[in-house]
Amino acid sequence: MSQMLIDYYLAIEDGSSKMLDAAKAEDWDRVVQFEGVCAILIEQLRLKAATEVLLPDQCKEKTRIMQRILMNDSQIRYLAEPWLSHFEESHQQSMLLH
Repeated sequence: MSQMLIDYYLAIEDGSSKMLDAAKAEDWDRVVQFEGVCAILIEQLRLKAATEVLLPDQCKEKTRIMQRILMNDSQIRYLAEPWLSHFEESHQQSMLLH
């Protein structure tokens, strides 16, 4: 049963990898789409983790997966920074017009 739990981590990693690919392509709509997929998977993982436990080897794999997710997240944030800055500037300008 714990294999199913690690599969959630792997699916989240896959989603974060797809988010990174979309960010590299500056396809921010797809980034948001994959972010939503990951959010659903994370909620499902939380529910499963309440009743299932990972085996020791799976805990090591989980650590490696989480490191890759964090690395992807860092790269996505770096790529999104100019886009977010532009978005914030546009929002501030529109607020000044009202």
